Amino acid sequence: MKFRIFLASLLSMAVLGSLPVAAQTFPNKPVRLVIPFPPGGSTDIIGRTLAQQLTELWGKQVVVDNRPGAGGSIGADAVAKSPADGYTLLLGHTGTLVVNPLLYPKLPYDPLKSFTPVSVVTLLPLVFVANASIKPNSIQELLAYTKANPGTLNYGSAGNGSANHLALEYFKLLTKADLVHVPYKGTAPTIIDLISGQVSVTMVGAATVLQHIQSGKLKALAVSSPNRLEVLPQVPTMAEAGVAGFDASPWFGIVAPAGTPADIVAKLNADIVKVMSSQAARRALAAEGALITTNTPEQFTSLIKADLARWGGVVKASNMKVE
Repeated sequence: MKFRIFLASLLSMAVLGSLPVAAQTFPNKPVRLVIPFPPGGSTDIIGRTLAQQLTELWGKQVVVDNRPGAGGSIGADAVAKSPADGYTLLLGHTGTLVVNPLLYPKLPYDPLKSFTPVSVVTLLPLVFVANASIKPNSIQELLAYTKANPGTLNYGSAGNGSANHLALEYFKLLTKADLVHVPYKGTAPTIIDLISGQVSVTMVGAATVLQHIQSGKLKALAVSSPNRLEVLPQVPTMAEAGVAGFDASPWFGIVAPAGTPADIVAKLNADIVKVMSSQAARRALAAEGALITTNTPEQFTSLIKADLARWGGVVKASNMKVE
């Protein structure tokens, strides 16, 4: 990971040196970063960290504009309809740019046609957590238990189409685990009922459940990322737990309106790679359990396309609907 960050930084410097004059002077006024969710959540924390770092780099204010509503679609649509000049950006994520297009046929934007991908900025791995009182203490024990006792364990989610709903349906498809879905209206009530034993398991960001794992109210069985988390070094990855090919870490990334000039996109990408490679950014996001990762606009485009295909298969196989 460190080598990739170092290499990305070198590439960024090379790109900056070859940019046209117009891009080298960008930005010459404040930039608006739309975060399509309310203040206080993981998306907001990630966005504000990036905004602060870019403000310091550019000497121009990056203004955070929270535009919540409709699962992130209101903010995304606002950016899609903004001038394509690099001065309005969206912190999109797997939900706004992949899941919503799969679940809402009349969405006012297209994840590929309405935006120009710039770079992924972080992954937010999920932790597979269970109520402390259930018998299985590992993923393999859980799979054996659900096979021997079908329909007796359930899982909670933040609602139909949420990140943990998708992740657990993906888990079920890969493992044939017999888990019953119990949808809630948000993460908080899911965790409350998980601790009380009303539901057996869920998958959620580490920051949400870390204190409950440390106190023994919940037990962590695995993490959804390819590598273990610094905040939970003793918890295996899904691959280490015996579920090969499982990677359900939601990503967060910057996109600009479609038609944004290529030189501006290159400048944005180079600067985002630079600031997200900093120790300041890493320290700011460590408590969220976020893994800083960046890529090129082309790689980000390929990721969106790949996830539309992957999660589209999960949505179809599980007959997922939104109310």
